[in-house]
Amino acid sequence: MIKRDIFENISPLDHRYSLREEEFKEYGKFLSERAKIEYQATVEVALVKALAKNGICSNQVAQEIADAAEQITPQEVYQEEKKTKHNIRALVNCLQRKVSEEAKPYVHFTTTSFDIVDTANSLRYKECMAELIVPTLLELEEVLMEIAMREKETIQVGRTHGQHAVPITFGFAVAEYVSRLGNRIEAVEKTGQQLKGKIAGAVGAYNASHLFFEAPEKFESDVLAELGMEAGTHSTQIVEPEYLADFVHALTSCFGVLASFSDDMRHLQRSEIGEVGEHFGKDQVGSSTMPHKRNPINYENVKSLWKQFMPRMVTVYQDQLSEHQRDLTNSASSRFIPEIIVGLLSATNRLIRVCKKLVVDYDNLEKNFDQNKEMVVAEPLYILLASLGHPDAHEAVRKLTLKAQQTDQSLRELIQTESELESYWKELSEKQQELLINPEKYTGISARKTEQVVAYWQERLGFGG
Repeated sequence: MIKRDIFENISPLDHRYSLREEEFKEYGKFLSERAKIEYQATVEVALVKALAKNGICSNQVAQEIADAAEQITPQEVYQEEKKTKHNIRALVNCLQRKVSEEAKPYVHFTTTSFDIVDTANSLRYKECMAELIVPTLLELEEVLMEIAMREKETIQVGRTHGQHAVPITFGFAVAEYVSRLGNRIEAVEKTGQQLKGKIAGAVGAYNASHLFFEAPEKFESDVLAELGMEAGTHSTQIVEPEYLADFVHALTSCFGVLASFSDDMRHLQRSEIGEVGEHFGKDQVGSSTMPHKRNPINYENVKSLWKQFMPRMVTVYQDQLSEHQRDLTNSASSRFIPEIIVGLLSATNRLIRVCKKLVVDYDNLEKNFDQNKEMVVAEPLYILLASLGHPDAHEAVRKLTLKAQQTDQSLRELIQTESELESYWKELSEKQQELLINPEKYTGISARKTEQVVAYWQERLGFGG
């Protein structure tokens, strides 16, 4: 076997984003070329076990082929493919070489290549979803929940259109992503569980298996049951592509949530904002020429990865088209789906690491809020005046804010001294007056909503239970 230096690889996924050995091993279990061949061999074994259960071959034959599948290596399959120019025929030939003459006829019996390929892909993506993707996303979700709850009372100025709006809390801002990621985790899980297999033959009409079974669909179910899978309601030579498209869409939209969160955190690290920061190691370098810089590299990396993998969803949609019962236009493109999964996992693991060490700068949060806190009360003042019957509350407050900007008086002070507003001021409740005088308390139900969101997703996703 040729051992190639990792730095001879072409894809950055292999030599840059999978250098963490423990992660690389996990990815490889489901997404490597070795895994692909092993899963295809697993489907061949499920096939022969179902043949034995239905009396087509003996249990001894089924066991022989199962034992042979354990010995298959990617190297020998690829070597065989050099002769056959066909990957599944190469796998079949390798299996047949390892079994008796009695067992050889039952390898790949009645099936077509994409019975094996599509079923194996659906199986490995389904198991990858359950054992790797969802648990990794749940780990990030838990970290975000912890931040949200820890910072549920931490005042932060809200921002819309890049401008200061009304106050929220930092925990409330993070709770947005607890909710969005929770929804995407459920979508990934649902679409992953719905991935289908097929043992329906060359055009999906069970032509070959019907030679031996009066109910070939029952035989198909028997094979897939060995794998914990089900068939779709219809197939051609391939499984209906929408199952896979829906799954990859769920992954891609989940990636979008991670990119959006990362973009928010990146902006909050701007020098002029400085509300959060990444933990820097003592030897870490932010710039090759400016020693003082501490760049938001991890959040930028996640956004950059998303930019690379998000457009690939277009190709997955294009793979919905296959001429009549089958063409080969998805053959090459579908091989890159594991890269989308690895990209998502790499980004998720990176966010887990950086968010566990998220630095919150409380002084800057307060300083940024204080910049415009005098104007924050414009919104509640306008609404309260309108509720008390002021004929043109919005215009009155607009003029008041201009006066505040042109004088040394704050909007809070003017509220209490303007004769035009005196009668309205007296009608306000003590709570309403308090909010107008102390804008830092004008956070709505930010803290309570944060608690509600976290509690909802803790229950939905099974945390602590």
